[in-house]
Amino acid sequence: MLLTGSIGKVKYLRARLANMSNSDNKHHCVFVAGGTGYVGSRLIMALSGRGHRVRALVREGSQEKLPAGCAPVIGNALDERSYENQIAPADTFVQLVGVSHPSPSKAREFRDIDLVAGRGAVKAAVQAGIQHFVYVSVAHPAPMMKAYIAVRQECEAMIRESGLAATILRPWYVLGPGHRWPYLLIPAYWLFRQIPSTREGAQRLGLVTIEQMVSALVTAVENPAGEVRIVDVPQIQGSGRADYHRTATA
Repeated sequence: MLLTGSIGKVKYLRARLANMSNSDNKHHCVFVAGGTGYVGSRLIMALSGRGHRVRALVREGSQEKLPAGCAPVIGNALDERSYENQIAPADTFVQLVGVSHPSPSKAREFRDIDLVAGRGAVKAAVQAGIQHFVYVSVAHPAPMMKAYIAVRQECEAMIRESGLAATILRPWYVLGPGHRWPYLLIPAYWLFRQIPSTREGAQRLGLVTIEQMVSALVTAVENPAGEVRIVDVPQIQGSGRADYHRTATA
C-alpha cells in the first residue's frame, strides 16, 4: 500500500483539498510525465490549444524538446523525489513514461523504466494531492508481450491501491509517424472481427491512431473519473461517444 495508516491518508486528503480549492471548473492544470515522447508532445499541444495549463517533466538539457506553451519541470522520471514538490498546482497527472518501441526483447527495460517510473508517479501524485491520475497501460489479455503486460498490470494495481481517482487507457498499438507497419494487418483484423470466436479479441487488441489516442487522453483530462475508469480500445477509437464515460473497478 502506498498510504500507510491514518497519518498518510490525512496528508493526502489535506493536499487534495488544497488543490481542489484552487482548481478551475473549466480548465485544468496538467502535469505530464513523458512530455517529449511520441504521444506526450502531441498531447501537450492539444491541451495547451484547448486552454489548459501544462507542466511537463523533463531532464536537464532537454527543455527545448518540449512543445511551446508548457512549463518545464526539471527532474528524473525514475526518481520521484526529484519532482514531487514541483507538481503543484496541477490537479491532473498524466503518466506516459515508458520504453519506446516495446518488444519482447526489452523485458528488463520494462521493469527498470516503466515499472520504476510508474511506481514513482503514483507515489508523487498521492503526495501532491492530485485529483485525477491518467495512465496509459496496454490492452490485455494478449497472446504476446507478456513482460510488458505484467508491468502495466502491476502499475494498474498500484493505482487502485493508492486510492487515486484515475483513468486507465488500454491501447494495443498506436499508429502514426514511425509506427505504421501494423497497417498491413488491417485486412486480418477485419476478418477476425467477422468470426464470432475471434471478434472480442480483435476488438480488444485493435489498432488506434495517434489522433484517436490524443483525443482519448484529452477527453480523460476534461472529464475526470470519480474512481477508477478503464478505457479500452473501442472507447479510444470513439473517444467522443458516450460509452467512453463508463466506469470500471475490476
